[in-house]
Amino acid sequence: MKKGFFITFEGGEGTGKSTQIERVRSGLVARGIEVVVTREPGGTDIAEHIRQLLLTPNKEELTMMTELLLMFAARAQHLEHVIRPALRAGKWVLCDRFTDATYAYQHGGRNADLVWIQSLEQMVQDGFKPDLTLLFDAPVSLSMERAIKRGKLDRFEQEGIDFMERVRETYLALAKQGQGRFRIIDASATVDQVTLAAMDALTP
Repeated sequence: MKKGFFITFEGGEGTGKSTQIERVRSGLVARGIEVVVTREPGGTDIAEHIRQLLLTPNKEELTMMTELLLMFAARAQHLEHVIRPALRAGKWVLCDRFTDATYAYQHGGRNADLVWIQSLEQMVQDGFKPDLTLLFDAPVSLSMERAIKRGKLDRFEQEGIDFMERVRETYLALAKQGQGRFRIIDASATVDQVTLAAMDALTP
């Protein structure tokens, strides 16, 4: 039986997830909670190698199916070696993106068949879902401006505004369908305001 608590941090590029996940980690540790911070794609040695394939621009284009399969291959490693063991040990796991990102980016952004994603999700996760998902939402114009300021854009960030608008719309649609699992955080606010909202979302 799962003893820990699994929280995912979702959102488009430049919405501040990485900053907030560290701030939330610090807040939870101050409460005496044992926390593991991880990310997708990635989280294990093999999954991090897959991440590089997925994020690094290459003259050989990844097909949509290759991209989707790589996402779930990395996720299978991540679940087996990091997420499930930490939860069994009673730890809280904070994960920078999870399967909702696959629906947002591969289905919403790429128009990958929904049935493909649902089938792979069932195969890899067997019904496993986050306990809570924090969705960091901001207008695409603002979030992409932030992403550009960070420096060189990765393979997904290079897809442009229309792609990111579809990603955002899909995330918001998922939140509406999420049966209470999602908390939408206004990522256009100041960093401190966003942190307060995120911590408030963790308070019963």
